[in-house]
Amino acid sequence: MKAAVFIKPGQVEIQDVPKPQIDGDNQALIHVVRASVCGSDLWWYRGITNRPANSLVGHEAIGVIEEVSPDVHNFHPGDFVVVPFTHGCGHCVACLNGFEGNCLNQKPGGNGGYQAEFMKYEPADSGLVKIPGKPKDYTDGQLASLQTLSDVMATGFHAAKSAEIKAGATVAVIGDGAVGLCGIIGAQLLGAEKIILLSHHEDRAKLGGQFGATDIVSTKGDQAVKDVLALTKENAGADAVLECVGAASAIEQAGQIARPGAIIGRVGVPQTEPKSNQMFWKNIGLRGGIASVTKPDKDILLQAVLDGKINSGKVFTKTFDLDHIEDAYEAMSNREAIKSLLIIK
Repeated sequence: MKAAVFIKPGQVEIQDVPKPQIDGDNQALIHVVRASVCGSDLWWYRGITNRPANSLVGHEAIGVIEEVSPDVHNFHPGDFVVVPFTHGCGHCVACLNGFEGNCLNQKPGGNGGYQAEFMKYEPADSGLVKIPGKPKDYTDGQLASLQTLSDVMATGFHAAKSAEIKAGATVAVIGDGAVGLCGIIGAQLLGAEKIILLSHHEDRAKLGGQFGATDIVSTKGDQAVKDVLALTKENAGADAVLECVGAASAIEQAGQIARPGAIIGRVGVPQTEPKSNQMFWKNIGLRGGIASVTKPDKDILLQAVLDGKINSGKVFTKTFDLDHIEDAYEAMSNREAIKSLLIIK
């Protein structure tokens, strides 16, 4: 089968590799229909973090189950499923409290190989999310939105939930990539009234407006802080801030634009830990981390896509097949695409 393989920084290629086999408990073999490139993939693609050469890549997919191990009861061959980047067992302390991204029973090596014609996933019974019908029942746009449920939409929603957004809240979003844009959708789903997107890119700001951003702040540095504060009650700052970048400067900026007592929801993978003193003096909370996928998909996100309430698939601004995997990565690395979608037949 065809699969994307990491060769070295700046080089990903398609190779013919053995098709995965069911070889343990609670497993599903899945024919991948859609996959995608994540912003976090760019860390090792750009050589910022290390990854073993000749390793399979990708951690976002939807597909059709071809085979399951005998002990799997909730899924059957032919089921159409979201394949989360998380691998929640469903019964540990973390999973029971809604944090399956921190599952205590995860096996090493689970996040790799989604950018392929076939992949193996475990734990199938507790981790997968069933989509009604078959892929042919959906338009390309709907399939793209369903694909976001494997990671980016759930991660944006996790930022909003972590920030404890209340109905009528004023929310600021730092980061205009796919996660930040999906964070806007998450904030709107939780009832935010004013959503301020900090964006320096016209195409991303426009999409943010389509997703529900009420205000765009395109300035930078101290001026951006002033402009955000001017949009809030008494210039005090936002009720909640979504930090979807991961840079220490973004966390520090979040602290500057948050009102006293606000909460920052962080989902940007941190490059360094920020200073926290300013947050202490303003009673600001900082929480967040690895998103859950299975639970929010089942609770709200899948139905929101099926009902046409959200159209998160618009974050995919370029589409590729597996044979052009290098182009998919380059488009994101060069900021020519907000997010790259892979169509796999």
